[in-house]
Amino acid sequence: MPIRSLCITESADRPSVATFIGMHNAGIEVTVVCPEDHPNHKTLADAGVPTIDIRLPTNFNKKGIAALREELVRGRYHIMHTYNNKAVSNGLRACKGLPVKVVCYRGIVGAVGFLDPMSWLRYLNPRIDRIICVADAIRRHFLEMQPAFLRMPAERPVTIHKGHKLEWYTATPADLTEYGIPEGAFVVGCTANYRPRKGIDYLIDAIDALPQDLPVHLMLVGHMEATKLTRRIERSPAKDRIHRVGFVTNAPELSAACDVFCMPSTKREGLARSIIEAMVYRVPPIVTDSGGSPELVVDGESGFVVPPKDAQAIANAIETLYRDGELRERMGIAARERIATAFRNEDTVRKTIALYEELVPSPD
Repeated sequence: MPIRSLCITESADRPSVATFIGMHNAGIEVTVVCPEDHPNHKTLADAGVPTIDIRLPTNFNKKGIAALREELVRGRYHIMHTYNNKAVSNGLRACKGLPVKVVCYRGIVGAVGFLDPMSWLRYLNPRIDRIICVADAIRRHFLEMQPAFLRMPAERPVTIHKGHKLEWYTATPADLTEYGIPEGAFVVGCTANYRPRKGIDYLIDAIDALPQDLPVHLMLVGHMEATKLTRRIERSPAKDRIHRVGFVTNAPELSAACDVFCMPSTKREGLARSIIEAMVYRVPPIVTDSGGSPELVVDGESGFVVPPKDAQAIANAIETLYRDGELRERMGIAARERIATAFRNEDTVRKTIALYEELVPSPD
């Protein structure tokens, strides 16, 4: 008998959808809880993956919990696989008393603690059998939490990187002159939403620290409207070369048009999709030694890994790449190859199925 898995997600991204389809094609009976109005719903349906529309608007939604429980009982699922906070908290209530294995997905470092009651209703709940960590840094965080006597069993968190396919990234790089950037300018790109842990201020400090003969432009993509950031940019001697383009739907194409990509996170970074997108388009990345970023980038080969909160280190890496075009090209090629070989969606599918088979060795 095949393993039956109910995968619960409100916003299935492309790698997750590809994983669902891959498992379905491999013989796992996957049903995905996905809203019918979600952009990727049609992709699942076209691939023959069954879906069910159950809404979970809050952490503990009575209607959603009842619907999930009804589906778990009806489908006699072996595994309930949750992909976000609401899915975990609602799913754990829905499966109470049912003989189903519980698998959770975790995509960021931290924000879980023994003194936080909500953490016990989610990722610290002993009812959970496995936590799939998108980066090994997340797994280490779970295993190193204090106090040690409360830590979860070592086998519970497992690392399975979220894999990609190069064929997803074939768009033509954007024309950055449409965003006020001069033609031929050397551009450092960064795609993120402005929040303290993203370290955007340190990146601006790095642009300020560059030698005057390096007319580098910085392009910030995402929600960057914060007053604090506006004031910081206004103080910068390079303010005329800092461009906030806002939220866009073609962020990969913008990154592909850059000379360098930088993610200056200070903490809690998972496996940032924006870094992966830039690497696939042969844009050498500069990342901090924070969370899962150094798992993506081999320092000195497929990019640079610098200490967090070190603007000068970022500036040095930018200058090196600015002055050495051959190195920039070589690192860009290595970056694409890194994603092509070490972060494949096929490996994500294979490892997820292996985890399922470990939990359910004899499905009935």
